[in-house]
Amino acid sequence: MAKAVIYARYSSNKQSEQSIDGQLRDCHSYAKAQGHIIIAEYIDRARSGKGQVLGFR
Repeated sequence: MAKAVIYARYSSNKQSEQSIDGQLRDCHSYAKAQGHIIIAEYIDRARSGKGQVLGFR
């Protein structure tokens, strides 16, 4: 089994926390179907990517 990390992000006022939840669900489903093990999730909530440290869970 391959190890994988999920990077979920939204960057505009038109998206919401639900967008992150949906991305995580889709990624976990895909990983399971492919036989991958998720070892970490990085969440980036509506911030510019420039100079930011990502949330990690």
